[in-house]
Amino acid sequence: MAQILVVDDEPRMCEVVSRALKKRGHDVRTASDGSDALSKLAEAAADLIFTDQRMEPMDGMELLQKVNAEYPATKVVMMTAYGEVEHAVAAMKAGAAHYLNKPVDLEEVQLLAERLLATQSTERENRQLRQVLDRQTADWELIGESVALKELQALILRVAPTDATVLIRGESGTGKELTAKAIHKNSARSKGPFVAVNCAAIPDSLLESELFGYAKGAFTGADRDKLGLFSLANHGTIFLDEIGEANGGVQSKLLRVLEERKFIPVGGHKEIEVELRILAATHRNLEDDIDEGRFREDLFYRFNVFPMDLPPLRARSEDIVPLVAEFLNQLGRAGESLDRASLEKMRLYPWPGNVRELRNIVERAHILAGPAPIGIEHIQLPDGRGRRGGLGDEPADLNIENHERRLIRLALDRANGNKTQAAKLLGLTRRALYSRMERLEIPIDAAGEDS
Repeated sequence: MAQILVVDDEPRMCEVVSRALKKRGHDVRTASDGSDALSKLAEAAADLIFTDQRMEPMDGMELLQKVNAEYPATKVVMMTAYGEVEHAVAAMKAGAAHYLNKPVDLEEVQLLAERLLATQSTERENRQLRQVLDRQTADWELIGESVALKELQALILRVAPTDATVLIRGESGTGKELTAKAIHKNSARSKGPFVAVNCAAIPDSLLESELFGYAKGAFTGADRDKLGLFSLANHGTIFLDEIGEANGGVQSKLLRVLEERKFIPVGGHKEIEVELRILAATHRNLEDDIDEGRFREDLFYRFNVFPMDLPPLRARSEDIVPLVAEFLNQLGRAGESLDRASLEKMRLYPWPGNVRELRNIVERAHILAGPAPIGIEHIQLPDGRGRRGGLGDEPADLNIENHERRLIRLALDRANGNKTQAAKLLGLTRRALYSRMERLEIPIDAAGEDS
């Protein structure tokens, strides 16, 4: 149902047009001239206006100009006397969406209203999409073009507008806090505070008072009341990183906060209520912690409303190039790129420390190179014994899947992307190679086509 305003100094015309539009289910108001119309718009906006051109004291052209200036999303249809072509042309040039000749055809009025409203709906959706994309472009810190990252970005944009609790899971260095920030920035709470706390970095004895605050006299040294991080995050978002490290007492309090958004500070008696969103992250397998009695099962299900699994860097090696470019830019090497040998060396490394490790390697190379261009000799990757250097003969880790992915990429490189030849090098059938590439999330198309 749309909000429509019919403006004419002839009451009979207002009544006839209004009745025709109401038959289509629209909410229709009327006004006797331009001034009256502006008063009605000040009370409640309209999606569409049908207005006569000749009225006193404010005519349709002046009303059109004011509506365009003050209510740009509202479409205006000008109704002109039959034969006044020059007035109709002037109205269209001034920004009218359409014009109708009087006496108007009521069926034409109905059809025109439906068409303009449909167009308006599409324009509104496009504006909203542009706003989302603008926010994404301005605030996005998750860099890359891989399918895995694009899927993650799509999930973020889907869950961000809701108030759902999100559990972000992934290895260290995969960008769990960046993901939480992206959810916050693309949410209705973006203007509120974003408070991040690493539960693993705060001693067990202090975590409860840091999160929930404490009352004066709660313990030795508590000489005043202190607000906790939950209070500081009110009307915003709190991000609990490494939630698996929280002790049993904190877990019990967190369960109540998740259920009721209420808690009592340490040593306090008065209940505090907060209105915020809770995001959590962990690199641990919480299901194993539940089996071993280290994590509450009921708390896990409260956190796990919307789980998000972050891909490790080794599963999106195509993102190494844009990530390196961004890190070089941040280090003052804008426009500089690494040579092919350096990038290949990085692409074949399994990155157990993920994006955080990649950034450290690039920064170290920047320091070693000094003012000179960064070369392969400056890319110092750890070998299997933790020393810096090349990949070496001993692998950096013993994960079979990591090396399976690496061998497939090496074979594809040696075969120049020819998957039939790569399968022969690996001792596989072409179908078996495709199956493994799909399981390991190696883009088949990106690997090249057989010639």
